[in-house]
Amino acid sequence: MAALLELVDYTNKLLDVNSFADYCPNGLQVEGHAEVSVLVSGVTASMALIEAAQSEGADAILVHHGYFWKGENACITGLKRKRLQRLLERDTSLLAYHLPLDAHSELGNNTQLAQVLGIECLGHFGPAGDLQLAQYGQLPRPLDVAACCEHIEQSLGRAPQHIPGTAAEIQRVGWCTGAAQSYIEAAAEQGLDAFISGEISEQTVHVARETGIHYFAAGHHATERFGVCALGEHLAKKFDIRHTFIDIDNPV
Repeated sequence: MAALLELVDYTNKLLDVNSFADYCPNGLQVEGHAEVSVLVSGVTASMALIEAAQSEGADAILVHHGYFWKGENACITGLKRKRLQRLLERDTSLLAYHLPLDAHSELGNNTQLAQVLGIECLGHFGPAGDLQLAQYGQLPRPLDVAACCEHIEQSLGRAPQHIPGTAAEIQRVGWCTGAAQSYIEAAAEQGLDAFISGEISEQTVHVARETGIHYFAAGHHATERFGVCALGEHLAKKFDIRHTFIDIDNPV
């Protein structure tokens, strides 16, 4: 069993949360029981995850997508009220880590995705003036487009949406999990064969076509399952508590 505030303090320092200007608060978003013996992790703090976690006896829930985003209505009404009420009634804590979890060099979403896809990381990049969250590297061997699509699908359990580029074979790739499709121009400037992210926008198609870089939209949820799971496993070993990752299916 671990003291909640000790676990939170350790995680905040591990992920260096104070170094990030984020769109939401990182760390303890809802305070529950003072002790944690069961930790459940998941991608998003939806009601489905809360209910599943509480069925597992969770004292605390660890997510990548929590609450209190900049620009959202601050009133505790509707879905927000129901979710918070469920957490508070059952004394369940909520810990959320957004950009700090994307960026971590070992447990982060981008590093973990590279491991899942078998990509060797060679460096980082991002749009000018932005965080260097994206990574670039290479596959062990060149793959034709069909084989690359199949590799991503088998690795993530989800067929990617592919916008064709010009390279007949793909080996030099960039990636950034979640909604990082705006990084595609920075990826093209790196001279990469392909860029992998979670989502796709209307303009992403035109950028891919005009720069000649292959684009793979592999799913926001699908690309961001691995960091929070790795962090949960790390905390379980550090504090000798039980951890379970619960994957609430999301096709986006």
